[in-house]
Amino acid sequence: MPGIYIHIPFCKQKCHYCNFFSVASEKHRPFFVRALLNELDRGKDYLEDKNIRSVYFGGGTPSMLSVDEINRISGKINDHFVLSPDAEITLEANPDDLDNDKLKALKNETPVNRLSMGVQSFFDDDLVYLNRVHNGKQALSAIERTLKQGFTNLTIDLIYGIPSLTDKKWKENLAVFMEFGLPHLSAYALTVEPKTALSTLILKKKMQAVDEKQSIRHFKILLEETGKNDFIHYEISNFARQGHYSKHNSIYWLGGHYLGLGPSAHSFNGHSRQWNVSSMKLYTEADTVEKSVLEKEVLTTAQQYNEYVMTSLRTSWGCDSQHISNVFGESFLAHFKVSIRKFITGGEVQQNGNTYLLTEKGKLFADGIAAALFLV
Repeated sequence: MPGIYIHIPFCKQKCHYCNFFSVASEKHRPFFVRALLNELDRGKDYLEDKNIRSVYFGGGTPSMLSVDEINRISGKINDHFVLSPDAEITLEANPDDLDNDKLKALKNETPVNRLSMGVQSFFDDDLVYLNRVHNGKQALSAIERTLKQGFTNLTIDLIYGIPSLTDKKWKENLAVFMEFGLPHLSAYALTVEPKTALSTLILKKKMQAVDEKQSIRHFKILLEETGKNDFIHYEISNFARQGHYSKHNSIYWLGGHYLGLGPSAHSFNGHSRQWNVSSMKLYTEADTVEKSVLEKEVLTTAQQYNEYVMTSLRTSWGCDSQHISNVFGESFLAHFKVSIRKFITGGEVQQNGNTYLLTEKGKLFADGIAAALFLV
């Protein structure tokens, strides 16, 4: 079953490392939800399967939405789609937005049943480096409040490889996570993306540069600590207790279909990919002027093969050579087997029958390995 992604682009302030489309202004907010509801009307037929497995409010900072705005968007989804009885409805949230009143309202007055909290670190110096709004104490308090309000399906984000984050502090971050008994963790290596504030500040010598060796050490610590605590490493950056995989993100990794709504959001229906303009002004004006806010491409067989290799190789389910043969044909399978041979020999990939999985060594170079298997 497919999923729906809703991009909420508002932020209180921009994080230094972020390269997602977002705006630190609410100038267009009065028109945003109206534009989003109209886009849902226009896009209701993009997915052939109307039975929805997950709805994901991402951002930006979706927790800035009011309960009324969440419910208006959810109501419009229900007008056009059928949510499965166990549908996962996730809202990304910042700790500073989650006071008791907001949590109680989310729990009792909206369909949201899963929260994804952007903690990043429990240490203030790391949060200052990242230019986060909250501090470590707020993060701890927000998790405690969230659990007390009954949101047991809670995941948090942590970032490693921050220059101020020593190995000891990284272990302490993971220990705090474990102490809360949460079922899911997303952990990302700090990446310096072009044109971000972090990139500019590092180039100007105003911020310490990221050390790749430190990131590798942190990743190995992450694998060790999650493994000791019975977490399943089911995707490069994601760890879960049994039965708590992210339903929504699993759609992406397993080649499922999804409808993306909001500025910069992407959609995929198996044959084509489309994405919205990364502009609040153009997006909110699209309802009053006759112009498209969409770009679209029909994927070639080679592009579909490349996407399958890139996403499947990142997961614990691995890349299935039989699937490649059945869906893409023998010539693609021959290319795959020849290209992956050196990574098996080098110890980056392990073969189990028709399944190819990254080893611990290979997980450090997942993107590069996938790119070497592409057909271009």
